[in-house]
Amino acid sequence: TQAPRSRLCQMPPRHTERWTWIVVREKAVYHSLNMFKSDVSGMLRGEGWVVSESAAEVREAITRAHSSMDSNMPSHIEQVPKPWPTPPTHFTTNKFTYGYQEFVNTYGIPRYREANPALFTAATFPFLFGVMYGDIGHGLFLFCAGIYLLWNEKANDKAKLGEMAAGLHSGRYMIVMMGFFAVYAGFIYNDMFSLGLNLFGSRWVFDGQYNGEVEEGAVAVQTAEFGSAESVYPFGLDPMWHVTSNELLFFNSFKMKLSVIFGIVQMFAGTCLKGINAIYFKQKLDFLFEFLPMVAFASSLFVYMIVLIFMKWIINWNSRMLSATCLEPNGDGWGSEDYKECIDGQCGVWVQCAGQGNGLCTPWGYDCTDQSTTADMCPLNFGGSGDGCQPPNLITSLINIALQPGNVDEPMYYGQAGIQNILLLIAFASVPILLLAKPYFLSKQHQSTVHHHAHDDEEHGEADEDDDHGFGEILIHQAIETIEFVLGMVSNTASYLRLWALSLAHSELATVFWEKAMVSTLNINWFAAFIGYGIFAGVTLGVLLMMDVLECFLHALRLHWVEFQNKFFAADGVRFAPYSFKQIIDDSSA
Repeated sequence: TQAPRSRLCQMPPRHTERWTWIVVREKAVYHSLNMFKSDVSGMLRGEGWVVSESAAEVREAITRAHSSMDSNMPSHIEQVPKPWPTPPTHFTTNKFTYGYQEFVNTYGIPRYREANPALFTAATFPFLFGVMYGDIGHGLFLFCAGIYLLWNEKANDKAKLGEMAAGLHSGRYMIVMMGFFAVYAGFIYNDMFSLGLNLFGSRWVFDGQYNGEVEEGAVAVQTAEFGSAESVYPFGLDPMWHVTSNELLFFNSFKMKLSVIFGIVQMFAGTCLKGINAIYFKQKLDFLFEFLPMVAFASSLFVYMIVLIFMKWIINWNSRMLSATCLEPNGDGWGSEDYKECIDGQCGVWVQCAGQGNGLCTPWGYDCTDQSTTADMCPLNFGGSGDGCQPPNLITSLINIALQPGNVDEPMYYGQAGIQNILLLIAFASVPILLLAKPYFLSKQHQSTVHHHAHDDEEHGEADEDDDHGFGEILIHQAIETIEFVLGMVSNTASYLRLWALSLAHSELATVFWEKAMVSTLNINWFAAFIGYGIFAGVTLGVLLMMDVLECFLHALRLHWVEFQNKFFAADGVRFAPYSFKQIIDDSSA
């Protein structure tokens, strides 16, 4: 009797988990059946949503389940006649897109058939992270960590992971992409642990640099003619910028402009998605009186800002400034090849002046005097004090579009003041259209509908009161949306400057750690260098490879949730929750 008792005591522990699952499944089945309604002939009828691609599979499952039952009652699955309520939203994801879709779903579920932000987030999120975290060395560590997670993918799928480990596992492809774009941005910045890499040979050289005799304040010269293919570093920034005294000034200007460009492009893309949604859902008023005014406002001020940035980058300011410079004829600078301006169809031709001034001439033949201004000496005649020969301060130029209409102190092209006035008028005209047009036409539609169904004067009076109330609500809602968009374009553009700020912070922290922990100890002795390396490795791991990764991650997430998605994303959909025994068991065991 001992053996049967022993077996009887050992059986429950071995089967407890399986029995628990069976009980959970049975309870779930009966709970679902309780939501069915009685129909004719004792049948039960239930309504639910099925993914259209899986309709045939569902019918097959119903048929298979019915055939295994000893029942004369038939089982059917039929499509409910329209109109339907708004269906829930479902997206088929894979291992790569799952993490990005969960990002979007955490903010809000897309409406049924609305443009899914996750599609764009899969490309722009790791890219913007890389812009902020750009460093070849640090990005390579992150990339290798993602590759390690991919290598152990199957083992981690079967293992029971903790909350943090499960999160890292689900975002393994995202981590790989973040590391890849961090390395890519690092090559663009030419930055590896705060050091520049001379991979293709610098296009700048200091006098005496090969002998180690470069003096403080020396000016580097190009190894090839300005503007030629040989004068351009093949990929990324020239490493010489990392050893110059104006390194911070140059990188600040470059990264700030880059941040503004990326921000405006992403926000404008979000606005365009709003128009695509309006076209798909046949929302004519939204397209004509929301999307088009928004595009007009954004283009006239913010896209124009990008145009000015690129114009300032591509204009040969060496030549323009030289054309407004007084030189001694036949002196050392006379006849320089840097002068490229075209005067009367002749480009780069030096013309000697008549010598009626102070003896100095501009390259195009103007007689300089002691009272000559830049506008007098410049041959372009673009207006303003610079006349087109002086590079402008873009921030001042953009502010003056609104504060000083028609006044451009340092123009870059002919007629700039007039064009900016036209753009400003377009921006101002788009705001009242955005504010009033849609509420007006909605109220007209509502009035025509109500008056069509009205039968007597009393009903007319109640309808008019309802019309006023409805129009007021619509106008308030539209006013909020207008203010949010107009002010949001300004504040959101400024918000994208975090790309510049975090990239600057990352590079400066890496520089401080390298110089204080490594460079300062290398020349002492080997033991000091060993201790310095330990400090360098520790702070790099703790600050740059952990804290800064999280910081850049959160800021990139905020840019997508707030600056990008609010341009088009309603986030008020309902998530499709399919019936799943696996999910039920997982929830019960959690």
